Amino acid sequence: MALRGGFARLFRRRADAGLRLSRRAHSVALVGAPFSRGQKRRGVDHGPATLRAAGLVERLAGLGCQLYDFGDLNFTQVPNDELYNNLIYYPRSVGLASQVLADAVSRAVAAGHSCVTIGGDHSLALGSVSGHARQCPHLGVIWVDAHADINTPLTTQSGNLHGQPLSFLLRELQDKVPQLPGFSWLKPCLSASDIVYIGLRDVDPAEYYILKNYDIQYFSMRDVDRLGIQKVMERTFEQLMGRRQRPIHLSFDIDAFDPSLAPATGTPVLGGLTYREGMYIAEEIHNTGMLSAVDMVEVNPLLGASQEEVNATASLAVDVIATCFGQTREGAHTAFDELPTPSSPDESDSEQQVRI
Repeated sequence: MALRGGFARLFRRRADAGLRLSRRAHSVALVGAPFSRGQKRRGVDHGPATLRAAGLVERLAGLGCQLYDFGDLNFTQVPNDELYNNLIYYPRSVGLASQVLADAVSRAVAAGHSCVTIGGDHSLALGSVSGHARQCPHLGVIWVDAHADINTPLTTQSGNLHGQPLSFLLRELQDKVPQLPGFSWLKPCLSASDIVYIGLRDVDPAEYYILKNYDIQYFSMRDVDRLGIQKVMERTFEQLMGRRQRPIHLSFDIDAFDPSLAPATGTPVLGGLTYREGMYIAEEIHNTGMLSAVDMVEVNPLLGASQEEVNATASLAVDVIATCFGQTREGAHTAFDELPTPSSPDESDSEQQVRI
């Protein structure tokens, strides 16, 4: 407990320093990834356009970010993308799109930018994490999601690759993962100790086995309720940065939030994060000063029951991203160095005499 308390005090000092530095301009690369073949529901490929329409670019610019908008990537359609093992959907499409995204993210990080990838489904993390790791091989990943997304092609029940990206990225699982067509470029780049999950509440049996037997740190929604989000974040940073500072990759699935807040998504699960918990996660990651890449995925405008539901989901995603880059609930303020003073010493006396 003394070690944990000491780390908490150290982290609070880091957080205070982060607040003092929060006015420094972030150099942010924005990459749109309109891709949906990691799952079977139409519409998630419209996610990037939806977040742009919700004011993402303007919000980041208003925070003082130096924004480099690379537009949306073009993903080549793969003809005759047949099932792998009579189960896995669109493996060649997912593999090729992830390779294209990996190259884009790698270039952005190499140029000195923090890279924001807006999807698209969560299979895209194959590319974003791989590309990030080319430049930052010791990165840590915070995976905020209702789901663990760590099934292998041999344990998945749905066949959807958006539920499997971490199994391909994890070194410890490579003898359990077959070589899929389109995936020959992909090399595992994470160890089990490099990952922390927050928000889990729908975990498949094989995924639970992996989390437990490979000693992967996770905080389910029960843990969030039991510990509180402040303690969850302290333990997250203790896991990822207790021994050394390193770049952080935040991979955020909008379904981590409760469906009452984020209804326009493909796999909603009751009992998710509140708005305050989600913003606290992003605030604390920003305060470390170590955020290097963000994924925002699974916003699907075709699944909102109304335009209001779509707008609410997109606005929530924009709030998370903006908070990662300095927006605070105390107000995202431009620099204000000093208060104005009256133009002459007796101005206040003169005004008082006029009122009398």
